[in-house]
Order: sequence, then C-alpha cells, then structure tokens
Amino acid sequence: MWVTGACGEYNEAQSAFRQYYAYSPCATVMTGVARPGLSRAGMLAISFAGFCTFLDLYATQPLLPLFETLFHATKAEAGLTVSASTIAVAMTAPFVGALGDRARRKSVIVLAIVALAIPTLLAATSPGLGALVFWRFLQGATTPGVYVIALAYVTEEAGPGRVGTVMAAFVTGTVLGGLSGRVLTGLVAAHAGWREAFVVLGIINLAGAAATWRWLPASRHHTPRARGAGPDAPLAGLRDRRLVATYAVGFNVLFTLVALFTYVTFYLSAPPFSLGTAAVSGVFVVYVVGAVATPIAGRFIDRVGPRNVIVCALAIGAVGALVTLAHALIVVIVGLAITCSGIFICQASATSYLRVAAPPALRALASGAYVTVYYLGGSVGGVVPGLVWERAGWTGCVVLVVASQLVAAILALCFWDRPAARVEITAT
Repeated sequence: MWVTGACGEYNEAQSAFRQYYAYSPCATVMTGVARPGLSRAGMLAISFAGFCTFLDLYATQPLLPLFETLFHATKAEAGLTVSASTIAVAMTAPFVGALGDRARRKSVIVLAIVALAIPTLLAATSPGLGALVFWRFLQGATTPGVYVIALAYVTEEAGPGRVGTVMAAFVTGTVLGGLSGRVLTGLVAAHAGWREAFVVLGIINLAGAAATWRWLPASRHHTPRARGAGPDAPLAGLRDRRLVATYAVGFNVLFTLVALFTYVTFYLSAPPFSLGTAAVSGVFVVYVVGAVATPIAGRFIDRVGPRNVIVCALAIGAVGALVTLAHALIVVIVGLAITCSGIFICQASATSYLRVAAPPALRALASGAYVTVYYLGGSVGGVVPGLVWERAGWTGCVVLVVASQLVAAILALCFWDRPAARVEITAT
C-alpha cells in the first residue's frame, strides 16, 4: 500500500492509517517525508547495548551449585545472587523511566553501561555470600539506565515499519549477552575462579560502553521533556488496559526464563545427569537458537503484528518446557532451546507492542513500567519455583511455567489490538 497526500478531516481514515502504520513496513509519514531509520552501525550499537545489559544479570546462574557448596548455603540463599539483581532492576526502573524523558538517550545509555561495570568489578572482592549479593544488587540497580532508555530509543529511532526488526536486533543482543555471561562465568570459574569471572565481565562492560559511544547515533526524534511536565503521566499508563496487559505479559516472559534456567541447573547437576559447573554453563548455548530465531520473528512482527506472533511464541515455549521432562540430556537441551526461542520472540513482540499502546510522550515512562513488572517476574521466578521444587521437583516447576504461558496468551488475545486491515488512503 502506498500512502500519499493528507487525510484532511476524515477521522475514520486517519484512525485506520494510524493503526496500519504501527505494523506496515511500507507506510510513510503523513507529511510525505519518510523518517530515516537506524543504519546498520546503529543497529549493531543498539544490539551491543542489549548485550551489555544482560551480560551480568544472570551470570551467576551456572555458579549456584558452586555457591551452595562454597558458602554452605541453601538453594534459595544461593539463588539470591540472581534475584537480588532482578529485584534491584524492578525497584529502580520506574525512576529511570520517569527521568529518562528529561535527558539525552545516548548519554544515559553509555553512562549506565560504565556504571554497570563498577559493581561488576567490585563483586570480585566479595569476602562472602552477603557481600556478593550486595554487589549483585548494585549491578541490577544500574541496569535500567541501559534497558529502559534503549527500549524508548528503539521505538523513536527505528524508522517507519521497522520497529519489530530493530527491536528484534536489540533483543538478540540481550540474548547473546545472557548467553555469553553465563558461559563465560562458568568456564572462567571452572578454570580460574569465580572472582576472576567477574573481572572478565567488568572489562567487557567497559569495552561495550566504548563501542556504544562510538557507533550509536544520537537521538534525532527525541526532545528532552521539561521538569514537571506531564504530572499525571504515571496514572495514564495504569488507565490503559492494553499497557497493563503488556506489563503482565512481560512479567510472564522473565518469570518463565528465570524459573526454567535457574532451577534447571539444580536439575542437571543432580542424578541422573550429574553435570559439573562447566558442563552446566555449556547448556546455556541453547540461547544461540533464540538469537537466530528472534531476528526472523522480528520481520513477522512487522508484517502480521505482535499479537499474532506472541500467541504462537507462547505455545512454542510451553511445548519446549514440557519436552524438558524427559530424562535424557539431549532431549532436555532440545526442550530448553525450543523454550528460550519462544521466550525471546515473546519479548520482541511485547516490547514492539509498547510502541502501539504507549503515547509518544510517555514511551520512556511506559518502558520503565514495563521493565519494572518484567523484572518483578524475574524476581518471583527465582523464588516461587524453589518452593514448588520442594514439593514437586522439576515437574512442578514445568507445570508452573506452562500455566504462566497460558495466562499470558489469554491476556494478549483479550487486550491487544488486532493488526488493522490494509486500506487504501488517497489524497482528497
């Protein structure tokens, strides 16, 4: 469809165009001037920002059995090295979202990556589990400065009809970051020590900050909002059922990811698998499958809309979780690969839909609210499955995850908009 001219006073035509514009890869701006999108270098830079965001966040997952033994801790106490970071993200994200519209996007992203490197390096000095949990909390507290602002940056700078594609590139960066953090931590800890693992991660963070500063374009479509503007902005997001449903879907995304990949480490380190630290960290290589699937899904998000894609992705994730119930290592790995692909596609769909549901003036705030609920899901995913584990083991954890996927699918079907039908709009 080609859109030309202006729609004048035809409100119905304007509404149809606005809805279609959110999904169409070939629509242009009403002024007749196509807004430029991100270059390849810009997409690489935003992917690198996503990489740094998730490099540290779950890096201790493959080390949980090691911490359990080294610090004479329970599984739940060792799990605090994961949940402390996600709780901190949930606590600080609203403030970052509220303040994010008052600062330049690129500056906030780069400074946040540098700030993330500091507690990462200091975690290597921890004398015990308590200190390590403290530094992990500070790592999480600095993360929203990258993640929240990057979400808003993508929705503003992607260009017409390319939000799904660019968001998928960002999510792919987070996927590769999460994979690299887990694998590097496990390998370095197995061969040098867990302290050295945090030093390696901190150095990578600093390199990532330099790369993002060099290649990420400055915002062209964002003007910092004046202090005090939009006093009722937080309430605006709560009144929109589409946004609330999107936040709930985000809760499910990280709940599922953390629940499965935290407790699968205990599942695989026990008989009949009895995997060691390095072998457990190697299981996270299944993230590569998600990294390949997500950019492909991004094109479908732009074509058929986030609603259709996320329902399919949730079904894929549920099937993969059920496959992990098999007592064969290769089958468990295949199930994890299927599940993480579905989860990453869900994340790309949900964050893309924020552009549809959130008004332009509130995108950073909406991103902050989304990240808060998203990481609350991760925090719950690090604790509640542990309680289920005590009664029903890995099977109970899988049933809990599948139930969560079903609820998320119902919310998306009930509250997310259907992609608008393609209509011809001509000059009058």
